[in-house]
Amino acid sequence: MLDWALLPFKRYFDFQGRSRRMEYWSFALLIFVIYIVLVGIMMAGGMSLAALSGDPAAAAAMEMGPLFYVGAGLLALFALAIIIPSIAVVVRRLHDRDMSGWWYLGFIVASMIPFVGFIASIALLVLMFLPGTVGPNRFGPDPKDPGSTEVFA
Repeated sequence: MLDWALLPFKRYFDFQGRSRRMEYWSFALLIFVIYIVLVGIMMAGGMSLAALSGDPAAAAAMEMGPLFYVGAGLLALFALAIIIPSIAVVVRRLHDRDMSGWWYLGFIVASMIPFVGFIASIALLVLMFLPGTVGPNRFGPDPKDPGSTEVFA
């Protein structure tokens, strides 16, 4: 499963071809776990959830140590590092559904509209759960085909 989670980093700037659900969801799980670890480092450095609630007394009492700033820096660097592979894996996942990658831009624009954004986000989530088209499509061979040598290329 780790191979699938790291595959978007190997295909860092590759917007061609198709990606399986396994690749997308393994990558999403890896990103989630890394975020949890980095936020844990920040909390060990002095960040508290009570201060984030908007209570001025809790925010004033919060004293952040150097570990907080290390965690925040790592979090910022990691967020910048995963922008391109995150977009690329979603585009390839849409290709697996035989949809153009430009649909992703449409979902992003639609998500900026207050009520429509919620519906668009749910629709994109549903598309990520649906299986890809069986057999080759206009974006490439089927990544589930065991005879294909291009799956981990």
